[in-house]
Amino acid sequence: MAIENITVPDLGDASEVEVIELLVSVGQSVTENDSLLVLESDKAAMEIPAPMSGVVKSIAVNLGDQVTTGSEMLTLEITGSATAEATKTTQTETQTETQTETQTETDAVEAVPAEPDVDSASDEFSSLAAPSESALPQPGASKTSQLIEVPDLGTEEEVDVIEIHIKVGDAITSDQALITLESDKAAMEVLSLQAGSVEELLVNLGDKVKTGSAILRLATLAVDSNANDPASAQPLQKKKAEQESEPAAAVISKAPVVQQPATAASSTRVYAGPAVRKLARELGVDLTVVPGTGAKFRILKEDIQTFVKSRINAPGTAPAAGEIADIDFSQFGDIERIPRSKLHKIIASNMHRSWTAVPHVAQFNEVDITDLEAFRAELKPEAERKGSKLTFMPFLLKACAKTLQEYPQFNVSLHSSGEYLIQKKYLHIGVAVATVAGLVVPVIRDVDQKTIWQLAEELIELTDKAKQRRLSIDELQGACFTISSLGAIGGTGFIPIVNAPEVAILGVARAEMKPVYFEGEFRPRKMLPLTLSYDHRAVNGVDGGQFATYLAKILADVRHVLI
Repeated sequence: MAIENITVPDLGDASEVEVIELLVSVGQSVTENDSLLVLESDKAAMEIPAPMSGVVKSIAVNLGDQVTTGSEMLTLEITGSATAEATKTTQTETQTETQTETQTETDAVEAVPAEPDVDSASDEFSSLAAPSESALPQPGASKTSQLIEVPDLGTEEEVDVIEIHIKVGDAITSDQALITLESDKAAMEVLSLQAGSVEELLVNLGDKVKTGSAILRLATLAVDSNANDPASAQPLQKKKAEQESEPAAAVISKAPVVQQPATAASSTRVYAGPAVRKLARELGVDLTVVPGTGAKFRILKEDIQTFVKSRINAPGTAPAAGEIADIDFSQFGDIERIPRSKLHKIIASNMHRSWTAVPHVAQFNEVDITDLEAFRAELKPEAERKGSKLTFMPFLLKACAKTLQEYPQFNVSLHSSGEYLIQKKYLHIGVAVATVAGLVVPVIRDVDQKTIWQLAEELIELTDKAKQRRLSIDELQGACFTISSLGAIGGTGFIPIVNAPEVAILGVARAEMKPVYFEGEFRPRKMLPLTLSYDHRAVNGVDGGQFATYLAKILADVRHVLI
């Protein structure tokens, strides 16, 4: 048997962290990768895994202790194959060292700790794995370190890190995805601009970053002009050989005084991350009375929200003004709680804000697009030759741009002070696209300066990117006006909500053939229902009526676009 001293692994940039949970007790058997304890920094929490199997002989930390890299956590008594492997490595080490060294500690045995499993540790801290052989400097090459930063996001606002695709020691190639960022409207991947090896990871899941924030340090290789000179390669080869033959340092320690861990019942400390603690402080919630539903009873944000709702809806209380009380629907039958995506929640919040803050007026109209549809059908062979698909939307975009030029009072935004309007000299139009994650509105810029074919190509490109959640921040902002079309779905009409700070939005329903009195008789004509919603603080009813009428005129005879 051997006694192994387990210490806190490399914490990266964190100096001191707090022990917030002890997951084992003295005498407990653990296997490799079992969680031993939980540490928490000011950004996140991480579980420390057992680097090997064994029995916990002593615990050197208590709940609430502050520890650093290398601090003693506990000792393990290892047996079986683990002891054999440790003894074998120890003998190898002893043979390579001087024969004059003698062991002075009789109550401890030298043992070589196994490397911890990097994948089981939290991304909050640096990886413990050594770089792979392919990442080591090769003969004729010198190693350089480069800081990789978040590229220009087109905004100064912070975005969330929702995915990390690499870890320390990974060899990456040019154009490989490093991390995924998510803003209020979309997600985007940050790609590597060159190949190299990940030397240090500087972000964690859930971090807030912005343009210029550090992501990682990338080790790259610069080729030496003397690469083919055998003499120049010898020092590197020698160094590599020394690294391969050098055994890990053995650990000799005496068993510390046994300290029994405090139990959950005897401790007022709770298992929750920094973001959860912050939310609890904002809502005035005592975390010690909130039941946790996460792993090992960790308190989640949802737990705090559920706790607050339960207190609000408790007997003798009433929901706040404008809120709808929650009902226990399980009393009526089977139910399922379906979490909403971040995008869905953001859309709901924005729509609620716009609906409550903007006094909406809706202008309804029907447009005869019979001739326009006939013209579009004539262009179908040309569209096939161009390898494109010509839908009705490019014509609608062009018509809206022309109408905005004619009625510039719709191409404004109202300043928050209410003292003045901001008149826009450009014509960027957003087109709502439904995706699995929620509704997004990519923006087509300078619509008035583009041809029907250019608009058709850009629509296809942006729609595909929207469905794959690969739209950039720049492609989601700057719109003057929005079009929301439900034509493919159906319906005779709907009232879209203005996408503030814009002052108007066009809702497009499904076109259908109708008998229309035309040139002295009833004829079948293809009619398109339109709804113009606008902010009555910035636009009056007369303007709304004129805008809708002019738009209908252009769509009925697309030649007006040329005037």
